[in-house]
Amino acid sequence: MATAPEEAENAIDLEEIHTERKESPKGQKTFTVEEAVETIGFGRFHIMLFFIMGSTVVHLFPKVAEAMEIMLITVVSPLIRCEWQLQDWQVAFVTTMVFFGYMVFSIVLGLLADRYGRWKILLLSFLWAAYFSLLTSFAPSYIWFVFLRAMVGGGVSGHAQGLIIKTEFLPTRYRGYMLPLSQVFWLAGSLLIIGLASVVNPTIGWRWLIRIASIPGILLILLFKFIPESARYNVSMGNMGAALATLQRIARMNGAAMPEGVLREPAKERGGRFKDLIHPKYLRTTLQIWIIWLGIAFAYYGVILASAELLERDVVCGSAAPPVQDSGDDSEESHSPCHCHLFGPTAYQTMIISTAGEIALNPLNILGINLLGRRLSLCITMACTALFFLLLNICTSSAGMVGFLFMLRALVSANFNTIYIYTAEVYPTTMRALGMGTSGSLCRVGAMVAPFISQVLMNASFIGALCLFSSVCVVCAISAVTLPIETKGRALQVCI
Repeated sequence: MATAPEEAENAIDLEEIHTERKESPKGQKTFTVEEAVETIGFGRFHIMLFFIMGSTVVHLFPKVAEAMEIMLITVVSPLIRCEWQLQDWQVAFVTTMVFFGYMVFSIVLGLLADRYGRWKILLLSFLWAAYFSLLTSFAPSYIWFVFLRAMVGGGVSGHAQGLIIKTEFLPTRYRGYMLPLSQVFWLAGSLLIIGLASVVNPTIGWRWLIRIASIPGILLILLFKFIPESARYNVSMGNMGAALATLQRIARMNGAAMPEGVLREPAKERGGRFKDLIHPKYLRTTLQIWIIWLGIAFAYYGVILASAELLERDVVCGSAAPPVQDSGDDSEESHSPCHCHLFGPTAYQTMIISTAGEIALNPLNILGINLLGRRLSLCITMACTALFFLLLNICTSSAGMVGFLFMLRALVSANFNTIYIYTAEVYPTTMRALGMGTSGSLCRVGAMVAPFISQVLMNASFIGALCLFSSVCVVCAISAVTLPIETKGRALQVCI
């Protein structure tokens, strides 16, 4: 699709697409997938799949499963530290290897998804993650545990294809409202694993916790028949029949009419290639997106791991205090002879409260995304994240610390919501999965570093670790507000 050079930096709206629409030689009207999605609109199809898969197309169980896998490391860390007598860096290394597996497989699966389809890669990723997650519960040693969790991370990386399918089915006006709602299911997964850990860990142990946490991923496999392949992907591959059948199915369920004419097949486009990401049209956008993804992941997982570290070691006001017994906690867990200090009921309650913060700013986040735009909204939440990292150093009560952690979880969650939406919208269909995959891979570099800051450096220099987190957030805020393309109200592109 040819555009004038000056249009490269501007939003492409539906009027431009209508202008470019071509007539067949016999004068028959044609329409694109974009026009069909906008004409059909939002209806029963999306609502049904919202409740089945979560957040419009494919995100209830993906979000719950992914959140459970990530939070699992947080609640299991004190137990494996005790069982295998691990040092701080060894505990941090577990989380780092999970994200290393995520980083490696994220690029590979992104390339495969652009060539073989989003649906197939999404299914493969859940089979892979569920299989290796179950194997982790039988790990005989620390080395095996690390290896198997890295494999789980590789499977979880493919869950991003669910977001892409969801984005490609949503009408433009609903993307900024519906996509952030998937955070509800991430919250559900996080709270579920914390609640399970508080019951399962002290009784039947962490191995059974991992087995139970694998159930959502297995259940999703049984529901995959409800997930259609992206019509945009099918059209980009020349599979017009499958794309048309999917669109007609959505139209019937929504009680809407299809556009007049026949579905137009665009010029044959190759699948996404890495060099397309650094094409002059997208080079600056890609580099800034990578910086933002890296920084957001660094801050997000830094907050989660730092919260667990503060609770495990009872660190208040930046200094380590002698372990304090949780009131009313007489379990064997709190009297462990190991060198580690395990979580008690109060610690789990605090984790639940701070985790609940992930949805606290969702209404404001949605308003900001749709009223201020993606760039400015992300800049504001990143700047606030930097501020609250510094506020953690203020001497305060336990309730005050929980309040700061609550706000930090709310802000870093809002950051992820916005950058997910922006990345899915800014790239064309032929390279959207690759763009998401490489961004997700780069963000895992930040996630790989976060454990060593939250679990190692924080013990050596509390204020130093907080300043580092805050500085990275400031850099991301600047990168966000200077992004060259605003995607608010912009139709999804098909090709470069």
